[in-house]
Amino acid sequence: MAKHGKKYREAVKLLDRTKAYHPREAIELAKKTAYTRFDETVELHLRMGVDPRDANQQVRGVALLPYGLGKKVRVLVFAQGEAVRIAEAAGADFVGGDELIKKIEGGWLDFDTAVATPDMMGKVSRLGKILGRRGLMPNPKSGTVVVANDLPRVIGEARQGRVEFRLDRTAIIHVPLGKVSFEDDKLMGNLAAVVEAVVRAKPSGAKGQYVRTASLTTTMGTGIRLDLKPTLSLSSS
Repeated sequence: MAKHGKKYREAVKLLDRTKAYHPREAIELAKKTAYTRFDETVELHLRMGVDPRDANQQVRGVALLPYGLGKKVRVLVFAQGEAVRIAEAAGADFVGGDELIKKIEGGWLDFDTAVATPDMMGKVSRLGKILGRRGLMPNPKSGTVVVANDLPRVIGEARQGRVEFRLDRTAIIHVPLGKVSFEDDKLMGNLAAVVEAVVRAKPSGAKGQYVRTASLTTTMGTGIRLDLKPTLSLSSS
């Protein structure tokens, strides 16, 4: 088992492992315990009380972060005809059809989110194995398969800080909240937006405690356990 470095061990000393922290206090600690030279991402991890094998207990949705993710989001749109003009006018970084599909099949993946119009999904579906495992596959449930007139809205949301979340096979949800360099209030605002979205996405088949544990961490940092009551009561309004 790999040993943690000196900086990591020093950072962990700032935490009380027996304590569940208020969200604001956890954000302050996450920033204090980030020890690398690059601007680490602050992440939220939720262990859910649902069965990932049950189709009626799937958790999936979208959160619009009011303060973004602290990076330029590269938007790709699969479109044809008039939708190409609309997507380009809305500021999409890459727009096209067959040529983009072939490029991706050849290994190119220099984009952060993908959107498609319904008439392109027959062709885009063959990219399922490539894009699906990276969370980039356009999907109606996540709002990334839209008619041409909705492209400006979806592209604008992606640039602002639109993040998708979904339950993984271990019943955990992982969501980025922003950068360590963000002001505390901005991270709190983004955290509230994600929590609200996850609570709204509660499936009808969920039984018992919906969210079991919540924690914050940074890219290279340690987990900081959150107090569930104040965390789940957060509101972005």
